[in-house]
Amino acid sequence: MPRVIGIDIPDNKRLVISLTYIYGIGSKLAEDLISKLGLNRNMRAKELTPEDIAKINSMLQSQYVVEGDLRRHVQGNIKRLISINCYRGMRHRMGLPVRGQGTQKNARTRKGKKKTVANKKS
Repeated sequence: MPRVIGIDIPDNKRLVISLTYIYGIGSKLAEDLISKLGLNRNMRAKELTPEDIAKINSMLQSQYVVEGDLRRHVQGNIKRLISINCYRGMRHRMGLPVRGQGTQKNARTRKGKKKTVANKKS
């Protein structure tokens, strides 16, 4: 398995698909990265040479925020929302859906057992 910025990418998949296993790289960014480096998008990841891997590593570290740095950035944003006591921060703190989803029917399996949101008057 080739290691790209410390992550083992699957070697039997196409290069475009393998690169999406890195946190912060989606299909569009993988396509752009491969076209900038002039690699074949249909080649398998196991066919990468050490020079190709070095090129991918240097490009990702210099121009993009991925993996650990991106995770820290996202966690910092969530901590900031929690610390300023905004609505989204309170939803994060309570473990409830943040982006306007309902809680009566869904959001139970992902967030655990039933949580009371507010007392409903009948």
